[in-house]
Amino acid sequence: MRAFLAEYTVFHDPDLAIEGRAMLETLSGSFRRCGYEVVTPAGGDLGAEIRALAPSCDVGLVIAPDHLLAPLTRAVEDCTHNIGCGSMNVALCANKRRTSAILASHGIPVPAEKTVGLKVIKPVSGCGAHGVRLSEDAPGEGEIGQEYIEGEHLSVSLVGSRIVGEACLYYSGAPFLVLAVNRQAVTVEDGAFAYHGGETPVGHPRLDEIVATAVRAATVLGCQGYVGVDIVLADRAYVVDVNPRPTTSMVGIAACMEEEIASVLVNASYGKAPASVQLSGGARFDKDGRVERR
Repeated sequence: MRAFLAEYTVFHDPDLAIEGRAMLETLSGSFRRCGYEVVTPAGGDLGAEIRALAPSCDVGLVIAPDHLLAPLTRAVEDCTHNIGCGSMNVALCANKRRTSAILASHGIPVPAEKTVGLKVIKPVSGCGAHGVRLSEDAPGEGEIGQEYIEGEHLSVSLVGSRIVGEACLYYSGAPFLVLAVNRQAVTVEDGAFAYHGGETPVGHPRLDEIVATAVRAATVLGCQGYVGVDIVLADRAYVVDVNPRPTTSMVGIAACMEEEIASVLVNASYGKAPASVQLSGGARFDKDGRVERR
């Protein structure tokens, strides 16, 4: 068995490369332990390398910034069995304005869009905390302004199952597998948001509310495969971002999880995700993917 695994930033974005490499190494190690030969690109044009390498592989997964993920995922879908979120749903999640509007229309709490006064300004199609700032300035081209909500920064890591149809892949309707709730270390310095890592898993007196909100968001958006839902917990659990791909929290979860993340993702892509996973202890992780068991 062969698995094609690609992480865009490793070769193409120095600011995010260390974080990206940590995710790639976590996935690669898991697939190898599951008996796969892992095939990774050499660092050229990623679309071309997908088309050259993925057809000889049994499964494929690509991780990339939001604005690039949909076309790269579509390339994987054209060449092999994609075990990540489908390209159409990836494209939807990449547009933060559209995503927020859809979630709000389903009664899921999101920060209100805001154009005047103090607000969070972020790229409409961005990645993590990069380019996110707290400011009274007007949003620039390609940016969105949102209400600033003070609260706990959390994320929920989920895996959605799919079933295979004759022509395409569909969300199976099976319950999402909840891997863990994670605490995020986020700071605001001189108006700029910065992500420093976090810890996993975390318990919380409002755990049911947090998980239910994340699952509803991922369901409404039709996410499959690994998905990370970022939440600011205040008077309600506000969804601030939905990432239809593995996130840095995965390196901490994988260090604690008895099951192999590779097996979980492959099985979920065929509608056979486990009902639950077993986490032993916990872990702290930084934005560069360094993990400390606790």
